[in-house]
Amino acid sequence: MADLKTNVLYYGDNLEILRKHIPDESIDLIYLDPPFNSNRSYNVLFRESSGAGSEAQIEAFEDTWHWGPSAQGAYEEVATGPHQRVARMLQAMVDGLGHNDVTAYLSMMAVRLAELHRVLKPTGSLYLHCDPTAGPYLRVLMDAVFGPKIFRNEIVWRRTGAHNKGRRFAPVHDTLLFYTKGDAHTWTFPTRPYMRGHVEEFFVKDAQRYRTNYFGNVLTGSGVRGGESGKPWRGFDPTAKGRHWAIPKRVLGEINEDLTGLSQHEKLDRLYELGYIKIVPGEAWPTYEHRIAPNDGQPIGDIWAFQPYTRGTVFGTDKGIDEDVRWLSTRDKERLGYPTQKPLALLTRIINASSDAGDIVLDPFCGCGTAVHAAQKLGRRWVGIDITHLAIGLIRRRMQDAFSGLTVEVMGEPKDLEGARYLASTKPKQFEYWVVDKLDAQPTGGKGQELDGVKPFIEFGDKVKRAVISVKGTKSVNPEMIREVLGALGPDKPIGILATLAKPTGGMITQAVGAGFYESAGQKYYRVQIITVEDILTGKRPHLPSPVSPFAKAPKEKKNPQQEALL
Repeated sequence: MADLKTNVLYYGDNLEILRKHIPDESIDLIYLDPPFNSNRSYNVLFRESSGAGSEAQIEAFEDTWHWGPSAQGAYEEVATGPHQRVARMLQAMVDGLGHNDVTAYLSMMAVRLAELHRVLKPTGSLYLHCDPTAGPYLRVLMDAVFGPKIFRNEIVWRRTGAHNKGRRFAPVHDTLLFYTKGDAHTWTFPTRPYMRGHVEEFFVKDAQRYRTNYFGNVLTGSGVRGGESGKPWRGFDPTAKGRHWAIPKRVLGEINEDLTGLSQHEKLDRLYELGYIKIVPGEAWPTYEHRIAPNDGQPIGDIWAFQPYTRGTVFGTDKGIDEDVRWLSTRDKERLGYPTQKPLALLTRIINASSDAGDIVLDPFCGCGTAVHAAQKLGRRWVGIDITHLAIGLIRRRMQDAFSGLTVEVMGEPKDLEGARYLASTKPKQFEYWVVDKLDAQPTGGKGQELDGVKPFIEFGDKVKRAVISVKGTKSVNPEMIREVLGALGPDKPIGILATLAKPTGGMITQAVGAGFYESAGQKYYRVQIITVEDILTGKRPHLPSPVSPFAKAPKEKKNPQQEALL
């Protein structure tokens, strides 16, 4: 297997890409949010399948999994493979629940989780994002793959404001299952700001910011030690109480001296001389005085729930509780039109907690690309995988919008006419998505009179109009295709584009020219334009007025000189 390429997007089935392109123990952090249509009723999800249905598919806007040949093949691969603990667990779930959408999903996930475990470094971490429908079953699978002792957290993330679901409690949360490859995993000890009430009760404000006003800041840890950390200091004997001297890192971080070369007692002496340690007569232990630093706070817990209307209650900020990981509202500027999009700050918290600058982040179900966006912003390297050209096109555009000058390489998309023909013959819908993306347009799914895509442009007077796009991946073409495009035109859709895999006939060209011109700002444009895939691969594009991005643009990210130097 060749060396791992980073800062790239892969189009295709993530199982195949993991096996062909991702080496053993090469990834520092994995985040995955595998699609699952949990909005359907439980009666449907757990209905027994005959096995004759369509194969499981992962579509960007159709999160459907069915028991069919692909699910059956994944189940058999796990059952006969080397991971027998996983095989036994999966078999028990299929035996108990039957052949249905849920067990198809679990079978497809089991074989992929085994591969993700393989590619993770010994110091690596994995966060699996799921909702309450599939979460409990995924937790069981994860225990089988990683081992229950490696489970770190079940994180509850509030994903929405409120839901009126009738005769039950409103479902407003998702779950993040946090596992590591081993005990020596990367961990940055993330914190969140103190509550303002806590600071006012337990800290005193003076000329040097806020300082502690209580005696809970002890300098010992549990357990007896045989070295100097277990010996008495200034009349205090930690061993007598089953403890040992342990100086918190944040105390050493507050002083402007390097004490690493000193013994434990010498460190205590120096901190006492500098006034950081207080000895109060009658108290059981010496204590340290802590002052709130700009980035200080309490350790982040496992409930990440934005609380509306709590602004002003958090110390050092005007934001509310967990507002940095709040859900995306319908009016949020960050929203790109992708239904399951997660907020950038949520991934920022995860990546900051479990990786360092320069580490490699993998998202095997990258959807609209929030994880790779956060990784790029934080100076990490990244790899994204998705099975739809719709998602890959959206991510590429998002990254190039957000990071000026960034070129995103896409692996697995057609590079020549032969590759385009293969995609059209094997996956015609993905071929349509790919062509529309190459034209920097927005796919429509071929519904109604929208054909396969639309490309907005600016009309004189800043009015937005659209060119409609029809994609034909057939081996032959005919004049009816021109008439179909003409039929879709209208006042707000004055230009039509026919993109074909085959070369157009002379009659089609004559018919297109005969449709006449559309005038805008003194320029003429053919109302119907034909462009071949061969033209597209050589860089040619339709002749249109000034374009408008078909997706909401990602906010521009400011350049970080340190990150640029690192990467």
